[in-house]
Amino acid sequence: MCALSPSAYTMAKYGMSMCVLGMAEEFRGEIAINALWPKTAIHTAAMEMLGGSDVSRQCRKPDIMADAAYAIFSKPKSFTGNFVIDEELLKENGISDFDVYAVDPGHPLLPDFFLDEEPEELAKKMQDYGATPKFQSGKEQASAVTEGPVAETFKAIEGALSADVVKSTGGIYQFELSGDHPGTWYIDLKNESGSIGHGSFPGKADVLMNMNSDDFVKMFAGQMKPTMAFMSGKLKIKGDMSLAIKLEKLMTQLKAKL
Repeated sequence: MCALSPSAYTMAKYGMSMCVLGMAEEFRGEIAINALWPKTAIHTAAMEMLGGSDVSRQCRKPDIMADAAYAIFSKPKSFTGNFVIDEELLKENGISDFDVYAVDPGHPLLPDFFLDEEPEELAKKMQDYGATPKFQSGKEQASAVTEGPVAETFKAIEGALSADVVKSTGGIYQFELSGDHPGTWYIDLKNESGSIGHGSFPGKADVLMNMNSDDFVKMFAGQMKPTMAFMSGKLKIKGDMSLAIKLEKLMTQLKAKL
């Protein structure tokens, strides 16, 4: 097991494993007892709580666990005391297309925390394939959030916010950034004196914007106009387009302060 989770959670998983081994012997010949482990993260409410809504792209759907459980139930009672990994079992049963189980087919998947992988190695694998590891160690995660050009841009934006800016805008913008500095950020220009934050906005954003992190930095530095970024396909927008149009005027106001 790896040490990504708190000790109490790890102890609980270890305890479950001991129960499987003990009960498999206790009830041998009467009922089969097996443990089923996911090879990758599974999209659940708990995953969203720990990693934010955007972590779902790195997960598989619960359907894969259901199919693997059915495969176990289809085996004789002599199949007992095993620690089964969903993907490996389904491969043995002739399944080869696992994209059907992915929340976002083709996107790199986050490996399960309790398989034999080191946290640092997991993070490196995710980054090598363009994904964002959501469960790095606290120090690494904090560093990823507070350092780099995107974080510095948001810090500058935060320093330029005011009640007047909020009054003239009245919207909440959420940014899904890809590239060298991926992540989800938001700018709240609807409430009080405004705020910025890392992760999804705790409510409903008025405008959702998807773009490369380098282009985001250029856009707020005045080196790329939002209108041109949108027309060239570098910026994708969903939501209130009237508020999206206000963004360019807002950037002009903020440019002198950034």
